[in-house]
Amino acid sequence: MARTLEDIAQQLSTPGIVRKTVPERTRVIEENRPVPKVQLIYAFNGTGKTRLSRVFKQLIAPKNGHDGEDELLSRNKILYFSAFTEDLFYWDNDLAGDAEPKLKIQPNSFTNWLLTFLKDQGLDGNIVRHFQHYAGDKLTPHFSLDFSEVTFSLERGDDEHSGNLKISRGEESNFIWSIFYTLLDLVVTVLNTADPEERDDRQFDGLEYIFIDDPVSSLDENHLIELAVSLAGLIKSSQSALKFIITTHSPLFYNVLYNELNSKTCYLLERFDDGTFSLTEKNGDSNKSFSYHLHLKDIIEQAIASNQIQKYHFTLLRNLYEKTASFLGYPKWSELLPDDKQAYLNRIIQFTSHSTLSNEAVNVPSEPEKRTVALLLNHLITHYSFWQQEEQNG
Repeated sequence: MARTLEDIAQQLSTPGIVRKTVPERTRVIEENRPVPKVQLIYAFNGTGKTRLSRVFKQLIAPKNGHDGEDELLSRNKILYFSAFTEDLFYWDNDLAGDAEPKLKIQPNSFTNWLLTFLKDQGLDGNIVRHFQHYAGDKLTPHFSLDFSEVTFSLERGDDEHSGNLKISRGEESNFIWSIFYTLLDLVVTVLNTADPEERDDRQFDGLEYIFIDDPVSSLDENHLIELAVSLAGLIKSSQSALKFIITTHSPLFYNVLYNELNSKTCYLLERFDDGTFSLTEKNGDSNKSFSYHLHLKDIIEQAIASNQIQKYHFTLLRNLYEKTASFLGYPKWSELLPDDKQAYLNRIIQFTSHSTLSNEAVNVPSEPEKRTVALLLNHLITHYSFWQQEEQNG
């Protein structure tokens, strides 16, 4: 079903109706379902995850045209982490002046509030601790007095000082996430006190949502898993009515959260060529729901069903064969082709997926070539246990 991002944001924030089958009565009943505690969304890169976070923020806290009031209203209802959050941090290298590099924080109403809050709460030590959990205990951030910039050095436990360093992109992402995670940890702790009158801080009383958009950029797999486990643990510790929406393009990050969080609703976000979107509820981890090989299979099946096969579908088909061969341990993907036509079909796929001659660059294949795509996809699905298991899971 084609929808706008505004429609999808509305769905994520609105209680709905869930249909359940009652086995002993073999009938379907309808029940009201509140907004889930955790909504986990997978989407391929470029689908619109970050745009969805902005649309959702606007839905929860609409702007009234007054910047200061808008930001106050927004953070009273929703806190979010996205690529826009990371964009607020930038390096001042000053190569001409031979100055030591420092990471600066773009001042605006949000960062001014955030940095003042973290400073007043004395949370710089927590940020350093979270950061060093990922980056190692030698690499140390140092905040300026006004928290407007940060320098980094290697502390070896002796009198030697490395001087200020420019850290890697992955370390920078870790650091920015550590700031947000420190804030999030405090928010969850404060709101876990049920009686608002007994809370140490009242400014989070009206907070409804935490929207986290892909905090895993530039992370290696070990740190990605650590981040996911820590985030899941924090979410599970939340006892308030706070709701969490998490989007990601990483199957590994999605799977760790899926397995760590017992109560969640999972979706696949897709964008169509006409600029519309769909949000489909999914069951199971990414391997059962929307791994890339399943995405390729769906694209080819849709092309076959609509008789819209083009030459690039041979490339997708070859990719599908390569992934299946790799998973099953075959040294060559061509070994999965039908035995009686293996050499012939191998030449067809190689020719159509790698041809570089301009006079042969025709998008629309012949009818026999179209039938070959359907034949090879059907052969892959019906003859290999990997795909038979995928069909059962689906």
